[in-house]
Amino acid sequence: MAKKRIKVFLDSNVILSGFMSDKGPPRIILDLLSLELPVLAGVTGEYNIIEIERNLKKKMPELWSVYKKYLPDLNLEIIPLPDRKSLEQWSGGINASDMPVLVSAIKAKADYLITGDKDFTGFKGRDKLSFKIITPSKFVDIVIPVIRVRSCFLQN
Repeated sequence: MAKKRIKVFLDSNVILSGFMSDKGPPRIILDLLSLELPVLAGVTGEYNIIEIERNLKKKMPELWSVYKKYLPDLNLEIIPLPDRKSLEQWSGGINASDMPVLVSAIKAKADYLITGDKDFTGFKGRDKLSFKIITPSKFVDIVIPVIRVRSCFLQN
């Protein structure tokens, strides 16, 4: 029986940080996703892509070519922009600008929402979510042992 892939939803700040630095947890996550490991699947939202591209063009145009070249290597599933009804259903406990990220992660059926955004830690509806909201470093701490264990089974 095949093991389920861990589905990780990447917030914009994780993707941007991973492209800006060649080390650290966000970069490790991007590198793992680019390896197309059978244990891990990456996803983000169209909202996140729009946010990333807006920030790159405005604040970091020198990274544009790196982003365009390497984004396809991440093999990310892109969740379409959420509709107004979905956003309204979850409104209340979080900033309006973070709402499309949350709803996109829900629609993706993610196991984890990985973000460096502190606003998500105070989200009042966390207990109703089917996924965990964690930092990049916490996710790396979780996923590396899983990859090691599953790769041992693949080698035998």
